[in-house]
Amino acid sequence: MKKSARKKIEFEEGSGNVFADLRLTDADELYARAQIGFGVHKILKDKGLKQREIAELLGIPQPEVSHLVNGHFSRFTTDKLLDFLKRLDRKVTIRITPHKPMTVPHFLLDTGKVIL
Repeated sequence: MKKSARKKIEFEEGSGNVFADLRLTDADELYARAQIGFGVHKILKDKGLKQREIAELLGIPQPEVSHLVNGHFSRFTTDKLLDFLKRLDRKVTIRITPHKPMTVPHFLLDTGKVIL
């Protein structure tokens, strides 16, 4: 039997920001929103609340909770996501540093705070 030749797969290493890799004009905003949204999502998941309880806690209708827990963070503004963190009794710290070429903004998330 003939050994089949392996097809070489072409790939490109990502930057760490999928939105920038897709060349979206608001890539940094989308990346920030996704990181903050994921932080909110993780906190809610760790609390083990039902959607009705989350809606009451965050002050949003249940259908919006569904979008949030399903990772549809683009449906929320950055300000709204930051408000959710406030309602979840989290401190948000923004750190401003010089931009280094060829690096992606880093967002450090833990259950205590979000650092941008």
